[in-house]
Amino acid sequence: MQLALTDDEAKFRDELREFFTTEIPADLRERMRLGTLAGRDDIATGHKILNANGLAVPHWPVEWGGKDWTPTQHQIYVDEMQLACVPEPLNFNTKMVGPVIAEFGSQQVKERFLAATANLDIWWCQGFSEPEAGSDLASLRTTAQRDGDTYVVNGQKTWTTLGQYADWIFCLVRTDPQAPKRQAGISFLLIDLDTPGITMRPIKLIDGSVEVNEVFFEDVRVPADQLVGEENQGWTYAKFLLGNERTGVAAVGITKVRLAEVKQHAADKGLLDDPLFAAQLAEVENELLALELTQMRVVSGSADGKPNPVSSVLKLRGSQLQQAATELLVEVAGPDALPYRADGEITSPDWAQRAAPVYLNYRKSSIYSGSNEVQRNIISSTILGL
Repeated sequence: MQLALTDDEAKFRDELREFFTTEIPADLRERMRLGTLAGRDDIATGHKILNANGLAVPHWPVEWGGKDWTPTQHQIYVDEMQLACVPEPLNFNTKMVGPVIAEFGSQQVKERFLAATANLDIWWCQGFSEPEAGSDLASLRTTAQRDGDTYVVNGQKTWTTLGQYADWIFCLVRTDPQAPKRQAGISFLLIDLDTPGITMRPIKLIDGSVEVNEVFFEDVRVPADQLVGEENQGWTYAKFLLGNERTGVAAVGITKVRLAEVKQHAADKGLLDDPLFAAQLAEVENELLALELTQMRVVSGSADGKPNPVSSVLKLRGSQLQQAATELLVEVAGPDALPYRADGEITSPDWAQRAAPVYLNYRKSSIYSGSNEVQRNIISSTILGL
């Protein structure tokens, strides 16, 4: 199998590389590299520049702003964006709700939401997980009871990432509590967060940030025309969404950038001369190269745009290597990683103070987009046939 880029693919890569490094503000990309993005404003700025140049939703249908790219071109796009430290277009819009609406929504729903979703005129958040219904998502209990031209929604969602910035939430809700299987009787509903009866509460994380929230619904009336597709078919749409969400989850480019930072600071501190540390770093670099080659094989063998179960391998190993890179950075920082948001009198450098919070935050990569335990189950049953 040919894993090298063709001349046309190399030209495509170079064009994207030039765009990302010249059209996206350098200060924005530096904040992305350092992990200090200014919340909604920075994410929206990058997203809107990409969309204005036709680069926010290349994987959507062409009639809704997508590109007729090959799988390899799509992967080059993701890799170069990550290597340039460009904030990726908001996943909730571009990889989650947008593709679901484009595939299953009525023409009315498509016309109402897709253009605004692509341009981030609507900021979406995800209402899937619930207390006791995370990886076991089919056990969700939030209900939506039909009442004339509306659904009445009651329940709770949790771990709602960036919900504090969101305008709308796309939710899985139980519309038929009597369905014979847990996966049945679930629908996919679009809800305006300004609707009366919705309460959002922030959840402070171990790294000190507020990135996720819990959302409560109390007799929330949602117009029935905000249902996506057919009632009680939401589980099918959710599986489709998760297949899209798991594309690009290997995050090879992000881990390359992190390892470059590790090597820079390790060289400054003389750690590259330590045989044990050098061996640890070399092992992670070799594993990352193996992951990149696996990703290239998967991409070059993709067909029909269908989710590939091997994406579970990429997600599993990718999350492990992202975490390994953050662990190495903490090791390089040493005791300088202990201060957190310290005042100017602390001599610990800024990069070292950020190392521990980033390490703690990246514990989540084992869980989102389907926990690593779930990915192992998929690998064992779908790929290995066990």
